[in-house]
Amino acid sequence: MPPNARRTTLADIARAAGVSVATVSKVVNGRGDVAPRTRARVLDLLHEHDYLAPVSRTFEAVERPTIEVQFQGNLKSYVARTLEGIIDSAAEEGASVVVSKASRAPHWARDLVAAGRRAVIAVTSVYTAAHLKELARANLPLVVLDPLHLPDSRVYSVGATNFSGGLAATRHLLSLGHRRVAYLGGPAMAVCNQARMHGYRAAMEAEGAPVPDTYVRPGEFTYETGVLGAAALLDLEEPPTAIFTGNDEIALGVIETARTRGLRIPEDLSVVGFDDTDLAQMASPPLSTVRQPLREMGGAALRTALRLADHDKVESHHIELATELVVRASTAPPGKCAAQGVRSVAR
Repeated sequence: MPPNARRTTLADIARAAGVSVATVSKVVNGRGDVAPRTRARVLDLLHEHDYLAPVSRTFEAVERPTIEVQFQGNLKSYVARTLEGIIDSAAEEGASVVVSKASRAPHWARDLVAAGRRAVIAVTSVYTAAHLKELARANLPLVVLDPLHLPDSRVYSVGATNFSGGLAATRHLLSLGHRRVAYLGGPAMAVCNQARMHGYRAAMEAEGAPVPDTYVRPGEFTYETGVLGAAALLDLEEPPTAIFTGNDEIALGVIETARTRGLRIPEDLSVVGFDDTDLAQMASPPLSTVRQPLREMGGAALRTALRLADHDKVESHHIELATELVVRASTAPPGKCAAQGVRSVAR
């Protein structure tokens, strides 16, 4: 544009197209409630006049919807796998993705809209009523992936069959002959953790296997929870012969504690994880775990976000994809030492 040239405005485009400024604004912002012939005419004029929207958002970016993906904490294997699913699906759908750490700066939702975002996908991020109110004010749809807390009725979410996964993991250990099975999980109030724990309890109850209070321990979805939680479980008068964990990171912590005490996996202690991240296959021995379809969950979240951004109807506020038990080398029938309740002297 020449130095003194006047920037083309929405009003200029509206006059040339013979429509209202509001109609042109709808086309620029990707709204769906514009007649196809009108939209095509406005698009041609926008290109012809090299229209550049405020905040340096080019029209090409409007044609290619952009979704903001936010996460909290470290970029762990679980998050990375879901991001792969989101990014791959975005490429298939002709959308763009911007990945960021969750921000709570003033007017953060309005800033996202100004930057051209059409919807938000939250991975392991917690949104309060105040956050949801700001998103609603900005007319920015939110999709929560694997929510930690029960979502608000205004929130769309994608998860997995956590209860069924917990049930399958525990039934597997019971089928091997274990009766002293413990659950070492994540935050007590996290919805996914509660579902996995209730699946564990349901399997134990159906088998008539006792569940002492000391056998159920909440924590965080971290390696450190596995290390410390396993130490507490193995110090019990009757330590478990098998431990079902809330995720693969916790399971690796359990395996490390067992190693330092001279216990063998799975001869002396069986361990089952949850998620089936890359960590499960790299563990020594390879980890039996419950597979969450993380990539597929990411793809479902992306497609839901795009539908909401286009004001299309979404049939369900919550989508659940099926989990699957993957049996590897970290589980086996209880060994002689473990069956007799012998604890390691080295602590």
